[in-house]
Formats: sequence, C-alpha cells, structure tokens
Amino acid sequence: MSLRTPPARHAIYAATLLALSTVTAMAWADPSPALDRASLSAGAFYADPHISYEGDTNYGHIDSGTYKGDRVTLPRAKASVLLGDTQGLDFDYYRYDKTYDPSLSGSTNQNGVPLSGNGKLDAKLKLDLANLAYKWWIGSGNDVFGVGAGAAYYHAKLEGTASGVLNGVSGNGSYSESESAFAPLVELGWRHAFSKDVRMYVDASGIKKNGGSLNGHIYSGAIGVEWFVTPAIGVVAEYSATKISLSRERSNQDLNLRLNGPAAYVKFRF
Repeated sequence: MSLRTPPARHAIYAATLLALSTVTAMAWADPSPALDRASLSAGAFYADPHISYEGDTNYGHIDSGTYKGDRVTLPRAKASVLLGDTQGLDFDYYRYDKTYDPSLSGSTNQNGVPLSGNGKLDAKLKLDLANLAYKWWIGSGNDVFGVGAGAAYYHAKLEGTASGVLNGVSGNGSYSESESAFAPLVELGWRHAFSKDVRMYVDASGIKKNGGSLNGHIYSGAIGVEWFVTPAIGVVAEYSATKISLSRERSNQDLNLRLNGPAAYVKFRF
C-alpha cells in the first residue's frame, strides 16, 4: 500500500518553493549597474560666490548689494546606501565659511526716513547645510531615475563690523546673528552606466521652509561623471550650482548666496 500526496498539498508545496525561490532571487539580485550598494565620496567644491545681504543691525540698516567674492574651496561629503535594489538613503553635507568685505554706498528709506551715505562692511558668513533623503529608483538596466523626499538642516551665522557715514554722521558697530532650522527636502536624479567603471549622473534638489524665525529656500543642481580606477575606488568630476535665499523676519534680514563651479571627489564603493 502506498501513500499519495493530495493534489492540494502538491500545490502548497509548489507555491512554497516558488515563494522561497523568489525571495532568494530578490535577496541576491544585483541592482542596476548605475547604482552602488553603498558608497562614500569626499572632496571639494570650487565655488564662485555671489553674496547679497540686507538687514537691520546695531549700527543701522545695511544693504551690501550683490558682491562677487573670490573663488573659494568648500569641503563636501556625500554618502549613499541601498535598502534592497530600488530604494535607499542619500546624504550630502558641505560648509561655507568665508569672509567678505563689500563697500556700502547709496540711499534708501528706512521706516519712512530717507537715508544716504557710504561705508564698509567686514563680515564673516558661516553656513552649514546637510541633506538626508529617502530615494526610490525607477527603471532597470543602465538607466535609472530617482525620486527622493527627506529633510535638510541648515545653520547660518553672520558676524562682523560695519562703519561709515550715514546722513553726514560717522558711526560704527558690530553685530552677530545666528539661526538654524530644519526644512522639507525633495530630490530628483538620473543615473546612467556606460560600463561598470564609467558612469554619469544628474541631480536636482529643492528645500523650502515657510514660517519660523528663519525661512527661505535652497535650490541645487549638479551634473557629473564617475570613473573607477579600481573596482572599489573612483574619481568624480562634477559641475554644481546652488542658490540660497534666507530671511529672518524679526530683524528684516535677507541673505542671498549663489555658488557655482566645479567639484571633485574621491569615491569609495562597497
């Protein structure tokens, strides 16, 4: 006498084997060659800054106009990790920490009072910006498109001295302002692999915060090329542009900063 497995049990066995095979295949599947399981990039952003600042200080009302600063080298770090094959986390951080000293001149109207004069602004601007986004990658093969959402943290500090002649009266004063805030972040990206060692990418991001003591927006875009000289180590050449506009309502302060220029990184992938 032989025992036969019922057809229903055969179906259950088959479904279980299929599910296990699918899970195993997903666990060991490779992501698009345009993506890395994990990576870390460290380098510098060689930026051409354009700065304008306007606001009330202890000295009075300051309006620097648009001031073109000297090119600066800003440290920058990026990291990414895949969670599965089509989702992951992206991190980006850089700091602007430089001095600028525009001449002040012209006329304005502050609280209904006409003002005119000239002077000098010796200022130091510090700006830290860190982004963390959860990314969804769409597509397969050598091309993938990414959509991300997350949060950005930025901290701005402006300090210095202002001196000059205002309505025929000489004066000077020092000031220091510092604010930080979190804001929602949206990212878009495209990755293309020419081969396993040569790739290119395009990234765009937007940060916008309304309300609070410090509000404004930050928009960024970048295009770059990666070349891996070994399976784990590569070099990255990039051109990046960032526009930053921050406002502090309680003191009528507005800071605008544009950074454009090339960037270079050493990239490690794991």
